[in-house]
Amino acid sequence: MLAIAWRLGIEVHWLGKKSLFRGWRGPIMRGLGGIAVDRADPARVVGEVVDQVHAGTVFGLVVTPDGTRGGNEYWKSGFYRIARATGMPVTLGFVDRHTMTTGLGPTLDLTGDVAADMDRIRAFYADKHGVRPERRTEPRLREETAARPEA
Repeated sequence: MLAIAWRLGIEVHWLGKKSLFRGWRGPIMRGLGGIAVDRADPARVVGEVVDQVHAGTVFGLVVTPDGTRGGNEYWKSGFYRIARATGMPVTLGFVDRHTMTTGLGPTLDLTGDVAADMDRIRAFYADKHGVRPERRTEPRLREETAARPEA
């Protein structure tokens, strides 16, 4: 996704686990737009990104989904919370190993109806396949469980 952004001339920041920023890699990762995420306190990063946007900093934020290294039950919700707190839209991007294509999909304004918003995201990713499809995590947020009425 960084390569797509660079090719399109879009200034981006991206979130990465803080271990990527240790030692000699730190200045390189930050120079590439990286923002270290301490998994023990992920809400801090959400707050920092929201503060930067509210201060007038203009940038795109690349957030990769879970499930790229091992299946999880849910996606992390930071992207959703950042978009809702800042009013920033979410542009869906993909790398599809099956078709050997990459690209950007639709740009969505999130409504706050978590289940409905995630239904739109799931529909877009339904036919996309990662490098290891067996490790795919269905686009689902933990918050959806509480948001959906019982059937």
